[in-house]
Amino acid sequence: MIAKLAQRLRGGQDTSLGLLAMLILLGVILAMVSPYFLTTINLLNIGRGIAIVGIVAVGETIVIIAGGFDLSVGSTMAAAGMTAGWLVTQGVPLPLAFAVAILIGVIVGFANGTIISYFRINPLIATLATLAIVRGLSYVISGGRELIISDPAFLEFGVGRVMGIPYIVLMLVATFLVFGWAMPRTLFGRYAYAIGSSAKAAQRAGVPVARWRIAYYVTCGALSALAGLVFVARTGNAQPSAALGIELDVITAVILGGTSLNGGRGRLSGTFLGLVLLGMVNNGLILVGVPAFWQQVVKGAILLTAVLYDELRRHRVEEA
Repeated sequence: MIAKLAQRLRGGQDTSLGLLAMLILLGVILAMVSPYFLTTINLLNIGRGIAIVGIVAVGETIVIIAGGFDLSVGSTMAAAGMTAGWLVTQGVPLPLAFAVAILIGVIVGFANGTIISYFRINPLIATLATLAIVRGLSYVISGGRELIISDPAFLEFGVGRVMGIPYIVLMLVATFLVFGWAMPRTLFGRYAYAIGSSAKAAQRAGVPVARWRIAYYVTCGALSALAGLVFVARTGNAQPSAALGIELDVITAVILGGTSLNGGRGRLSGTFLGLVLLGMVNNGLILVGVPAFWQQVVKGAILLTAVLYDELRRHRVEEA
């Protein structure tokens, strides 16, 4: 199994190198097309634009590496953001409101992991169900209305800067660095690769598969809740319809970064490069005046291409 894991990690490294080359090429093209692309303001705009999706993508990458899938991330974002927004408007201290919001993400992740691990429900079906349940609860919490956030500390969380760099960009980088370090170096990461490669083999090797799966879904839920807080802080309002369709962006970044839908292979460095590539594509389309709705068409095409490439790569590995 160790040799198999090493081979899959090398595959992720090859994908990262290819993505890096694509990023450089795309950057050169966009710099030639638009004089505004390489400006500091525009690069920070790209960073802010990918921060929310990126934080969620970290959790989704971990879950997919472990052989799972989570479609409930957008709903978790909305529920966490609505809860924090409502609590703050009721006079609850901001740290407590944030803690409750993160706890909601943990609970959703725990529910997903428990249903999938102990009741043997397909991850797509299980998280599709929790997507609907949690989104519905967001409407229940708010009564279907959006909440305007006026708390200065809450808003500062989304728009504040340190030495000119937005808090949320620093948070994005820190999240990738922490989990990027943990994945290949700790039991948390090594068990994710082992379970994703073969849950039965991992179980026979003494790995408590069910408990670790729950841990991965809890991590994804907590990070989704954190992204929901960032979303509310950036926009200044909490709404039950927030983050609709964000799953497409998240999964596209993860798969584009080389994480296999079959589990057991992937690197957070690849997800980060895939995320930056998507951010550059979206930004480039705006700079050249392409209508915003074409972005969904382009992202869908990129996701389809990434999935097809993943399947071709999997077949090559199996035939080798």
